[in-house]
Amino acid sequence: MGIQAEYNPDLALRNISEFRAGRRKLEECVTERLETGRIYDFLKKGQRLFWLSGEIPLRETDGKKLSRPLASVIILEATHFLIKGETWTKGKYKVIKILSNSKNIYFEGFEKVE
Repeated sequence: MGIQAEYNPDLALRNISEFRAGRRKLEECVTERLETGRIYDFLKKGQRLFWLSGEIPLRETDGKKLSRPLASVIILEATHFLIKGETWTKGKYKVIKILSNSKNIYFEGFEKVE
């Protein structure tokens, strides 16, 4: 038996409609309106490991597909904990730049394009 952990190169959250329908917690979803410089909470099921030393893409997911990057964010903290015997990861991220309306490439693979 080992420790099951998932490495995430991006922060993928659900659409806010999942919260409104009562299927997800607010922290599991991308907020309706992202603001540069603002700090938001996130919640992911499972033991997730994020890169903490730089910018990563914030994406929206339906559980199978990922959107193009909506924003560039920095993970400020990530904590693992249990809810009813299941491992979850919660934390905070700061929006560095909004990308959802941009046609320019901001990330190439794991690297930020200058």
